[in-house]
Amino acid sequence: MAVRKKFQTAEKSSKHIGEVGEVRRSQLVTTYGIGSMLAAGEQSYVVSGLDSWPQPQPDEPFLREFRLETRLRAPRGFRLPPDGENGDGVRARLFPEWYSCPGVDPKTGQGCENNLRERKNFAPPAGKNTCSACSEPLTPSRFVVACENGHLDDFPYWRWVHAGADCPDSPKSRLRLSTTGRTSALRSILIGCSCGESASMEGAMGRQAMQAIRYRCRGRRPWLGRDAAEQGCDRPARVLQRGSSSVWLPVIASALSIPPFSQTLYAALLPHYEWFKDTSDDEKAFAAKRIRTVEPRLLRYTSEEIIEAAKAYADFEAGHAADPSTLSGFEAADVLREQEFEQLSRPSTPDPDDLDQIFECVPPEGNDQAAPPSGIEQVMLVNRLREVRVLKSFTRIEALSPAEDRSREAKLSLQELPWLPGFEVSGEGVFLRLNDDRLRAWAEQTAPGSRARRIRDRHQELLTRRTPPGKDAPKSQVTARFVLVHTLAHALINEWSLEAGYPASSMRERLFVSDTTAGLLIYTATSDAAGSLGGLVELGQLRNIRRTFDALLERQRWCSADPLCMEADAAGADSLNLAACHSCLLLPEVSCENGNSFLDRAMVVGGGTEEVPAYFA
Repeated sequence: MAVRKKFQTAEKSSKHIGEVGEVRRSQLVTTYGIGSMLAAGEQSYVVSGLDSWPQPQPDEPFLREFRLETRLRAPRGFRLPPDGENGDGVRARLFPEWYSCPGVDPKTGQGCENNLRERKNFAPPAGKNTCSACSEPLTPSRFVVACENGHLDDFPYWRWVHAGADCPDSPKSRLRLSTTGRTSALRSILIGCSCGESASMEGAMGRQAMQAIRYRCRGRRPWLGRDAAEQGCDRPARVLQRGSSSVWLPVIASALSIPPFSQTLYAALLPHYEWFKDTSDDEKAFAAKRIRTVEPRLLRYTSEEIIEAAKAYADFEAGHAADPSTLSGFEAADVLREQEFEQLSRPSTPDPDDLDQIFECVPPEGNDQAAPPSGIEQVMLVNRLREVRVLKSFTRIEALSPAEDRSREAKLSLQELPWLPGFEVSGEGVFLRLNDDRLRAWAEQTAPGSRARRIRDRHQELLTRRTPPGKDAPKSQVTARFVLVHTLAHALINEWSLEAGYPASSMRERLFVSDTTAGLLIYTATSDAAGSLGGLVELGQLRNIRRTFDALLERQRWCSADPLCMEADAAGADSLNLAACHSCLLLPEVSCENGNSFLDRAMVVGGGTEEVPAYFA
């Protein structure tokens, strides 16, 4: 059973309020991570930064994935969120700070009905979320202000009511919130001031609404504390509802554990790798003998094998530590993806004497007697795999687009820490490598390039719009090769969700696309030690995958939304899709590493306004 952890919240003026909610530890990386909003009962919180986590204990186990921690500059590794069993769980701060009270003072009959003010001005009793005047529960503000740099603030009610001007009756004036009840639209929500000014919330969520009242982002970072604001934010402020999915968009980095680093020798050596840094040959020999006395798993290895493994770590660190970018299927030069592609392309049967290995990749049974589906060069079955997923940072309003500048990433802590929050999953998968000669000949034709160019041009417009003034926009890397591989991954997940018994949300894609590579891994993985039941690997057997492709191609030739879907000039978020909709290709958010963008089934089965030739004839 997955361990659930307790949120704790504290204010400067009080002790711990206590348990306010429960989530899985893995959700503190993917769903309720640092800087996200958490609704608990009648209150609202923002999850505090890593600075508030309890200090790691000397014997606390860290997740280690050397390739990933080297790229992310996290030399200590990755830390599971604390479980909170001893009262030392992750903290959460009350946010927003503005509340309203719907109650009536029993003495006067008027009192605080629909008063709108900062929570502290209601003077709630310690440990309670009630108004001191009428004892009615307080309601947190429905609206917050955020910017694309990750900053978060309370909605500026004073400036909104007075259209950016000062209140003439300040500081004696008071705000009041009311609703007409006529509609559910924002115009039914009225904010009134005791000076006589009033305004509805209509138009507050427009792109230029905050600029119209001369409100600039104040750079607040409430997850890091009241005094953690950044100065000089150049991004426009936007109004969001506090429960909106745009309030918190995580930037997740991940890597597969592959040989040689997945072998027991390397896994056991990594916690003691520091012993071998900047040492002479004699000192390395001494360290190899010493390490065997503290690490029982290394007893069956010779000193020479241990020293050679330490050298492999040093070589990787020296060659690849300078690039801290997050992982994406677009990054053709990403050495992590290149290594995974190479490893998945060749058999890797574990040593029978090494029962702790966590990676096994083999060809399907009867591979010599049967051929893969037309257009597929190779099929490999990944019977065992381990993936480490890490919360690197987050953004708000707009998710980071592939190839976008990373300056929008919000920090998880005030001080740089030698670790990041993360968790590991284990499972199984199927790897497919496309025929490169056939793919190159197909992509060089006019129609596939023309269709991909339409997506690339829109992606370039998006990158340019999101680039701060004075900086050069990155170049979009959308190609016909990438769109084809990505579309095939979605089609396979949808097809296998019908055959394997796994829901689509439990399967994920991992893309390997560059000028010289084209492959995809469809896998299922959970934080449970059991992983999966082998159903996906069974579907990867050649006798089954050929049947899957026949059904896949037949299903993709026709969508219930056709002809509108196939002939669409643009589709999806930011118009980054062509022939792709919820009826044919789109997947749950957790399954796609590119936000359900860069999809076009015409690339797979042919058709479209350009009459694209089908890659899979």
